[in-house]
Amino acid sequence: MGRQPFGLASPAAWLRAAGHRVTVADLACTHVSGVAVEEADLIAVHLPMHTATRLFLRVLDRIKLANPWAHLCAYGLYAPLNADMLRRNGVDSILGGEFEQGLAELASGHCGQPRVSLARQQFLVPDRTDLPPLGAYARLVTIDGPRMVAYTEASRGCKHLCRHCPVVPVYQGAFRVVQSDVVIEDIRRQVAAGAQHVTFGDPDFFNGPSHAMRIVETLHAEWPALTYDATIKVEHLLQHRELLPRLRDTGCAFVTSAVESLDDAVLERFAKRHTRAEFIEALELMRAVGLPMSPTFIPFTPWTTVESYREFLRELAALDLADQVAPVQLAIRLLLPEGSLLLELPEVREMIDPFDPRGLCYPWRHADPAVDELQRAVQVTIKREDRRKTPRAEIFRKVFDLAGAGQWPDTPLVDRATIPYLTEPWYC
Repeated sequence: MGRQPFGLASPAAWLRAAGHRVTVADLACTHVSGVAVEEADLIAVHLPMHTATRLFLRVLDRIKLANPWAHLCAYGLYAPLNADMLRRNGVDSILGGEFEQGLAELASGHCGQPRVSLARQQFLVPDRTDLPPLGAYARLVTIDGPRMVAYTEASRGCKHLCRHCPVVPVYQGAFRVVQSDVVIEDIRRQVAAGAQHVTFGDPDFFNGPSHAMRIVETLHAEWPALTYDATIKVEHLLQHRELLPRLRDTGCAFVTSAVESLDDAVLERFAKRHTRAEFIEALELMRAVGLPMSPTFIPFTPWTTVESYREFLRELAALDLADQVAPVQLAIRLLLPEGSLLLELPEVREMIDPFDPRGLCYPWRHADPAVDELQRAVQVTIKREDRRKTPRAEIFRKVFDLAGAGQWPDTPLVDRATIPYLTEPWYC
């Protein structure tokens, strides 16, 4: 959401190449034609995120009412995780992992594809025909003004087994590359459509560092002014520190890193494979080469206390990160979807309620009600201030005061305009 979706454009290319008539609609920002729904033999819905899955359930009954004869398929990361629930609601086929081949077979009347396929594919260049223009999606804000953003994926899956991550139950430590020539041609077409910046949506850009660097160096040679951003875990930033200057020199505007917590005990439960000290080391390395980091967090967990949340805010301020963290990251509460490896921990199983089919998660309540009350108050504050277009620095200060984090540290905030950021930050 907020990006022109690879997960619609890629299978559209496969289906059209097989001779099928395809209508594409991004329901996050547009509507699908009623005629297209009524005439379809196959309706396939991409569910890459928790939010997208919940949105799909809102329109599922209308789709079935408009066309009760069409074969319904759900595909993407959250489809196999919620397979039983989706089938109970009338979805006929579930595809996860590398789904393009399975969709092409399904459209041709074959149903032999496994529910989750990790088979290596020779990708086709995504067909973005009929998708909303790039201007309908997020922009990159820079000191020189906004930039139009392209979106692509150079790989899927992940080598790592972080317990809270929805990629892990599907890919189980595997990752698959999209061939370099396909990625570059996809970007070439989006640049022709006006893109000045590229977001790489890979779960981790450095799962295959040679593959990633080959792509960005080719891009930089062809379009020296083109910038990009990517997601790279702390462990990989440290392991491949020699590549950081090359990222900067090829146009990397910032790196998103799923830090998740500044509490080593929580990081161990999440199996993040980094510590608080290692995060700070990675941050200092990136600052030394002039490459901004945009860290993401899950600050509200069953192990958070009111005081640890205050300390979290104080540390972000002390590290001069207040302006580099999207405000929504200060309010995120741990989500436990079906398939989460956190459910393997006895302490987690003891604290959860039965699965909630509406929320698509296992609800949990904090042992201290004050923590849940604080999370709700922070969330309300951020939503209100976002609607008012309040600058990020001011939102952070309001949350800091709301949490009772004490006296503001004697460190100046960085001018937000000097740090590139997307107008719609990613979160699931």
